Amino acid sequence: MRIVISEFISLDGVVQAPGGPQEDTDGGFAHGGWTHPFFDPEVMGGVIGEAMASTEALLFGRRTWQTMAGAWPERAGDPFADQMNAIRKYVVTGTLADSELTWNNTTRIPGGEAVDRIRELRAADGGDLSVMGSPTLVRTLLAEGLVDELRLMIMPVLLGGGKTIFPADGALRTLELVSTVTSKTGVTICTYRPAATA
Repeated sequence: MRIVISEFISLDGVVQAPGGPQEDTDGGFAHGGWTHPFFDPEVMGGVIGEAMASTEALLFGRRTWQTMAGAWPERAGDPFADQMNAIRKYVVTGTLADSELTWNNTTRIPGGEAVDRIRELRAADGGDLSVMGSPTLVRTLLAEGLVDELRLMIMPVLLGGGKTIFPADGALRTLELVSTVTSKTGVTICTYRPAATA
């Protein structure tokens, strides 16, 4: 399975709370919902739909899973929502118990076992294992070399600070730009893969 990361991201690299004001206020973050003025249903919706078409399972960190689990089940009847609700899901968590995993088809991956379990999933046959949001998890996946594709929806806005997906470990990681498309709202959607090493 390929591990594919999809993120709404500001020009200054922030991914925190793209969906709403109360989504994630850690660190005093006050710009929740910052993506809404830039969402282009035609271009961005098409890219998201295309990504989901090759997705076999979703992988989340705890906070993103809780946000999604609180939003999607009530939207049943919409084709995209139905896919989100039916698809296999994994959540990396050290705090949630199996009894709390009320969103359909969710499996818990204990935090301490996450890297090894995700390596096993990646080695298995199947479609894409897609990650949305989940900045702490994505930083770990990037640091461990477990990301096969990075889809960044880069929005024309500076947020002045907040959570990022990029490791701050001083390591050099070279990526190859595979495709790019720009929406009418000024969002540049860039797909990157790790550059082949000689």
